[in-house]
Amino acid sequence: MSHKIAIGLDFGSDSVRALAVDCSNGKELATNTVFYPRWKKGLYCNPIQNQFRQHPLDFIESLTIVIRSVVKQLGDKTAQIVAIGVDATGSSPAPLDKSGQILALRPDFSDNPNAMFILWKDHTAIEEAEQINRLCENKSYALFLKGCGGVYSSEWFWSKILHVFKQDQAVKQATASWIECSDWIPALLSGTIEPHKIKRGRCAAGHKCLWNEQWGGLPSYEFFKELDPSLVTNLPYPLFNETYTADIAVGTLTPEWAKKLGLNEKVIISGGAIDSHVGAVGAGVKPYSLVKVIGTSTCDMLMAEKKQVHGRFIKGICGQVNGSIIPGYIGFEAGQSAFGDIFAWYQRFLTWSLQFYKKSHPEQDNKCFEAIEHDLLNDLAQEWQKNPNLEYLPTTIDWFNGRRTPYANQRLKGTISGLTLATDTPTVFGSLIVSTACGARAIMECFIQQDIPIHTIIAIGGIAKKSPIIMQVCADIMKREIEVSYSEQCCALGGAILGAVAAKVYSSVLEAQEKMASPIAQIYKPNEQLSESYEYIYKRYLEWTKVSETQYMS
Repeated sequence: MSHKIAIGLDFGSDSVRALAVDCSNGKELATNTVFYPRWKKGLYCNPIQNQFRQHPLDFIESLTIVIRSVVKQLGDKTAQIVAIGVDATGSSPAPLDKSGQILALRPDFSDNPNAMFILWKDHTAIEEAEQINRLCENKSYALFLKGCGGVYSSEWFWSKILHVFKQDQAVKQATASWIECSDWIPALLSGTIEPHKIKRGRCAAGHKCLWNEQWGGLPSYEFFKELDPSLVTNLPYPLFNETYTADIAVGTLTPEWAKKLGLNEKVIISGGAIDSHVGAVGAGVKPYSLVKVIGTSTCDMLMAEKKQVHGRFIKGICGQVNGSIIPGYIGFEAGQSAFGDIFAWYQRFLTWSLQFYKKSHPEQDNKCFEAIEHDLLNDLAQEWQKNPNLEYLPTTIDWFNGRRTPYANQRLKGTISGLTLATDTPTVFGSLIVSTACGARAIMECFIQQDIPIHTIIAIGGIAKKSPIIMQVCADIMKREIEVSYSEQCCALGGAILGAVAAKVYSSVLEAQEKMASPIAQIYKPNEQLSESYEYIYKRYLEWTKVSETQYMS
């Protein structure tokens, strides 16, 4: 008997990945990655202003290419595909018109960044986030922040809507609703894109949109009216009521998409969720497993039994939602606003002269320079590891893109202190590595100090797979074993698992995980001697965070 196949679609910041998985055993059968063409050119983005926008055509074109590639690889197995599961970075919302069209897909808004998806790392809405937080100082509204750790972020849904509505009257007047990217892709593929037909994902709704069962859904009409009247005059109230866990089908592939992708119209489309949550599913998350999705930033996912939470709200994190990871369990989210991005910044910083030279001398063969750039960070890490000199290590605070957890504050900046004339290039890179590990430990302790235990740590993502020195430092500073997932595509794998459940191949996510989730490839164990040395550095890191934060208080 032929095995059923599910496809996981993982929409990251730079590219979309597709993974075809055998539902019976989790074997990864075919995969491909396609980079977004407009995003790759830097269109609609202004890093100096913290503006990062993505055109919906990038998603439409890239998902078409990536799935068709996987279908081609599968050949005669294509008929066995029963489901597609979707995840996307979040919070990345976009405005819809009355028909459910993203405004940027209309000719009158095609080049307007405010009519596009506002990427998670877009921090143009800092003032609007602060406006939400100030309003929630009112006792009658304070409850609404508890579900997201006590602080609303400029990275999230309502902050971005407020900012666009203040900035752009044309977009405001044309907008009938807003949608997260993780909800839009399933709606697009299943033809359920009209605002009243959209099945909103529990994951994004709970962690980014202030939706929570404990207060019956979204915040009150009075809350939104006081925040900004346009939120109830230009948008329906409530924007949505029901939310759905990602293992529930939103529909089947439309005839148009089936023809375009080379698939059957009976293919089930499961509900969408944020990439890190779905990655935790792919990594085999269990209660009290902290799954660290390590990439440009980190998202830390943790799952607990309801009896452990006792109806409490955990402070300082990015939210807790019943069923946001696996139905029946409380899902927690935390993370660092920059991780790999810090290392990428350092590489750009160091290679400025090379880039300048290449531009000034286009006639030169630049292959040597390209090799230097390709290996630079790995070489620096190895040089630092040979002689780390922890006693003279500068103290770096990892807030280069603001702070996500504990207690979101996007006004904060990174700092490097303790430099001397003897500080060399590898040592500075070592301090960056150590700072990201210290930030990871601070998140772990935020949970533990509030009686949410952590039994195991699982790391997924590119850095977890390819940077052993960084992972070892994390284990040493966190004083915990860190398991690294075998699959390089845990988010897409999680999407395939959720798709398999939506298609009724399995009766539950936990059952599907037993057959399909990624095994562990490697375990990093803390070096007890180094852990003791790092203890002093971590305490110094915490002291400097207090000092640094006072410099950026508004």
